[in-house]
Amino acid sequence: MLAMEKKKTHRSEEEKKIITNRISRIEGQLRGVKKMVQEDIYCKEVLIQLSAIENSVKSVSNHILENHLYHCVSKDIENGNVDIIDELIALFKKFNK
Repeated sequence: MLAMEKKKTHRSEEEKKIITNRISRIEGQLRGVKKMVQEDIYCKEVLIQLSAIENSVKSVSNHILENHLYHCVSKDIENGNVDIIDELIALFKKFNK
């Protein structure tokens, strides 16, 4: 049996830079929270920072989703691939858990 080829998204260098910079900031936020825990910082302060991280992750996810809709999904629909709609519905269900 042949292995199925995975889909890829070709992003511009500028788009890759935007996304990786945002993810790097999130990594920094996580390291900061880890340090806060190691230094016995008050729970409320840790939770506030974790909430900020959640918002940062949601923001970058929404950015990628928007680009997915404008580029990948619209291209597939233009090419007659209506199966992308099922993929998109599953994605939205996962996104909204």
